Amino acid sequence: MLNIPAVRWGKPYESLEVDEVLHFATGEPIAKVSQANGGIIARDMRQAGKARDILRQIPCREIIERLKQAADHYEKGTLTIGDGHQTPDEFAHQQSATTGLPEHMCKANMAKNSFVLKNMEQILDCLTRGLNLEILTRGWGMESRGVVLSYQSQASALSAVLPSNSPGVHTLWLPVIPLQFGLVLKPGPQEPWTPYRMMAAFVEAGIPPEVFSLYPGGPEAGAAVLAASQRAMIFGGTPTVEQYRGNPRVQAHGPGFSKILLGDDVVDQWEQYLDLMVESIYINSGRGCINCSGIWASRHTREIAQAIAERLGPIEAKPPTDPEAGLAAFTVSGMAQAIWGMIEADLNQSGATDMTSSYGPRLVEQERCAYLRPMVIHCSSPEVETAKKEYMFPFSTVVECPQDQMLGEIGPTLVCSGITDNEQFIEDLTNATHIDRLNIGPIPTSKLNWLQPHEGNIIDFLFRSRAYQVTEDRMDSLKEATRV
Repeated sequence: MLNIPAVRWGKPYESLEVDEVLHFATGEPIAKVSQANGGIIARDMRQAGKARDILRQIPCREIIERLKQAADHYEKGTLTIGDGHQTPDEFAHQQSATTGLPEHMCKANMAKNSFVLKNMEQILDCLTRGLNLEILTRGWGMESRGVVLSYQSQASALSAVLPSNSPGVHTLWLPVIPLQFGLVLKPGPQEPWTPYRMMAAFVEAGIPPEVFSLYPGGPEAGAAVLAASQRAMIFGGTPTVEQYRGNPRVQAHGPGFSKILLGDDVVDQWEQYLDLMVESIYINSGRGCINCSGIWASRHTREIAQAIAERLGPIEAKPPTDPEAGLAAFTVSGMAQAIWGMIEADLNQSGATDMTSSYGPRLVEQERCAYLRPMVIHCSSPEVETAKKEYMFPFSTVVECPQDQMLGEIGPTLVCSGITDNEQFIEDLTNATHIDRLNIGPIPTSKLNWLQPHEGNIIDFLFRSRAYQVTEDRMDSLKEATRV
């Protein structure tokens, strides 16, 4: 069993208050994790400026090269975690044991994080639209037209209050270090593994440990991190998003409510897109905000729902070590039962039909955990309450709705795959302000292009563009150094 300390700007801190992280199925202790309190966090955050000062001494391009080494250490190396060592296989086993995610999915998420680190140069080039990164370091510089640009940092560090359910969200904070900001992470209670392993990999690759703080803890720790941060991310449900709406210091990531819209011009050939729909719902056990939670079409909706149910309905819960396991366990006591209760209540209303009911019980309760097997609900109209619900397992509605009413009914949507060749519908989708990521054509909602922003551009969040003028002699002296 590992003893994992909090990290206070690179220095391990063993607290008297310790949380035991247990194996979700056996109850076996996996790690003891020191808990940080609000007072410590508030004091430490006053020193955040030092982290950016340290990183600005290392050119962005050099940090990017070190991140390529960090990717190899993270994905393939044996790293020091707390008072022990951890191989990649041990990492996947430990993460699976505490989050309920099958081990092969943990390894897939490792590969995803490693890919982002290895391709950070291209990712930042796209996010900044080719900006010379030295301009971000210096605060100003010149572009090729001879125009002075200025980007002012809005913080010294980025903080993130992380979840336990989806290890894939860590890709959102990986660009922070090469942008020369300190990193403050409050790990999810069941998923301390990725933040600690990533920090260990960064340090092994030559990133100074003094630019990292990791504060495991309860809700008080998360609140303290957010209160003391100039720029922070938080992940949670709809109430969390609503709480921080309009707060420029906090970027709140909530449910995706991602959808597939079948245009009238292609819906009669819906069978061609069945694999795509199933993948979008089921991949990564349906736990991601990019998983599809709604398929909308004007006709054939009952046949579509039945076909998807035939593919997903028979899937059984399997042990996390099984390479064919496709479902993640709910490891927090009572959570699966509570979700099932909400779904049952919604199914009592007219217009909602459980198309997976004939494939056995959906709620599978075990001694220390529970599973929810995939569900496909047919909704006869957008007015059915279930039509806009999203849950943390392979769950999707199939909603019957005229094409000309879809954009007015679907609500906020992180990813929308609009399958159509109708130019007017494509234009309407493009102009829809409540759609974040837009796919035109048969593209799974779960397929990401890492060279595009996921949900808000981190450059816009961490920097602001402003007017900046200098004298001619100063411009000439720095012209070559800052030219892009």
